[in-house]
Amino acid sequence: MDRTLRAGRVATFAYFALNGFLMGMWIVHIPAVEDRAGISHAVLGWLLLLLGAGAFVGMQIVGPLTDRLGARTVVPVSAALCAGALVLPGLATDVWTLGMALLALGFGNGCLDVSMNAHAVQVERHYRRPVMSAFHATFSIGGVLAALLGAGTLSRGWSPAATLGAVALLGLAAAALSAPALLRSEPPAPHMSAEAEEPATSRRSTPRRIWALAALAFMLMLCEGVANDWSVLQLRDVLDAPAATAALAYGAFATAMTVGRLLADRVAARFGPVAILRHGATVAALGLTVAALSPWTLPALIGWTVFGAGLSGCIPQLFSAAGHADRDAAGANVSRVAGLGYLGMLAGPAVIGPLTHLMPLNLTFFLPVAFCAIAACTAGVLRDQRQDQEAAKPVLK
Repeated sequence: MDRTLRAGRVATFAYFALNGFLMGMWIVHIPAVEDRAGISHAVLGWLLLLLGAGAFVGMQIVGPLTDRLGARTVVPVSAALCAGALVLPGLATDVWTLGMALLALGFGNGCLDVSMNAHAVQVERHYRRPVMSAFHATFSIGGVLAALLGAGTLSRGWSPAATLGAVALLGLAAAALSAPALLRSEPPAPHMSAEAEEPATSRRSTPRRIWALAALAFMLMLCEGVANDWSVLQLRDVLDAPAATAALAYGAFATAMTVGRLLADRVAARFGPVAILRHGATVAALGLTVAALSPWTLPALIGWTVFGAGLSGCIPQLFSAAGHADRDAAGANVSRVAGLGYLGMLAGPAVIGPLTHLMPLNLTFFLPVAFCAIAACTAGVLRDQRQDQEAAKPVLK
């Protein structure tokens, strides 16, 4: 296999791991940053919306920019923005400076998220087999490393500014060192013949298939957000599990997600992305149903594990399909799918929280169960009809 392609794949792994590591370091230091800024949990909750807003704006800006300038140019700059912005929350001393810091960090994260996924699609196109899920698994591994390192620095009494500043410098160095290995931009795709070409207005507008993929990303990432925000609370408040035991719910989910993504590429190569989404979403729905209805802790933990395993391969298939739909608009298409997906993850707390005033917490989980069922029933959207038509054409001899 070409060394350039191998190096490009390794560099993509590096940027995914770096993104997970940077955001993981921020998450680990949230309590310390909150204390330094002197704000309440409620105020922090509102400020975190700025993090999401900044990410969404960054995604929408950098998607078309990646198509224009190429991922080789945009990815390192985005990584530098994300790494540089990481130190800002550690320096914040009040609600205003923290708000601006989170807006900048979210913007950098959004830029890196879309640009590195666009480059991952480019790598996958050259490999001619699924490799996207492994990149997303590396993101999760980066978060785990951040949790371990952050726990160590906090236990030694390091200040958030010192730790985040050091990590920012490390991130800038990693971004610069990995940049030369990124793949060069691909030439524009050859135009179709006039007879087969789609109308110009169709090419300029976002295809309905991309919006369908974005809608599925919204629903499935909302499911992921529910696990992130409510799995521990469900075991503690509904099943009266001890705090240490309740924490295992998210740990089981996150571990299953990471392992599932490491295995999903091989499964997708054999059975196809449609099967990954259809069967994965079905398994996720069954797992969350078990977790929601179980009156005991152990079956609930098993349910969260199965939920993570089923959900693990779904989102990478959506990102991959969006990127491959149109080679010349891969960045823009990924930005739409990733942007709505990110909004879905943020919507998890906003949706589930109010529902708990109407019903028990475990019963609110049937909303994400329904979303998983919808994803399973509409998995065929991953199938590219144009590619199928080309494959079905008779070969002229």
